[in-house]
Amino acid sequence: MISLSKKAKKEANKNFTSSTKVSTRVSVRDRLLIKEVQDLETNLPATCRTYFPNPNELHKFEITIVPDEGYWCGGKFKFLIEVPEEYNMVPPKVRCHTRLWHPNISEDGAICLSLLRHSSIDGLGWAPTRTLKDVVWGLNSLFTDLLNFEDPLNKDAAEHYSKDKDSFKCKVKEYVQRYAKR
Repeated sequence: MISLSKKAKKEANKNFTSSTKVSTRVSVRDRLLIKEVQDLETNLPATCRTYFPNPNELHKFEITIVPDEGYWCGGKFKFLIEVPEEYNMVPPKVRCHTRLWHPNISEDGAICLSLLRHSSIDGLGWAPTRTLKDVVWGLNSLFTDLLNFEDPLNKDAAEHYSKDKDSFKCKVKEYVQRYAKR
């Protein structure tokens, strides 16, 4: 799975034994990702799965979340995570690729989650001590305990919930049936 690690070692050995001095460097981001992806794979929430379309690009991967409780139970939600070269000084970029009715995720896939902000009012924004595991657990929690109707990204969804919880629940289920079938 972690072929980038093998590739880095192979390149290092090749350069060490080569008579020409060719310098290859594995970026700080890629070194962190080798370790973090291994940790992530062993510590995923039961409702999450990772998928690496290209095992040589650990900085681009998908997370699928299948909530087992709450309003979105029964749906399958895909997120694309792209880790910029400046990682871990800046947060990963995350988009939801499944349309849903959610106060903290817009219908076009933008996500409102404090730890994905470079700085946040609540002091819970990105910090170099955070990891991909924090991001995945945060995304997973948007379907349960981090659900925030008070500071929404999708104001219409939050307003809908405050006016009529039953109608909100019906609309969520409609979106799950239409866009997030398993």
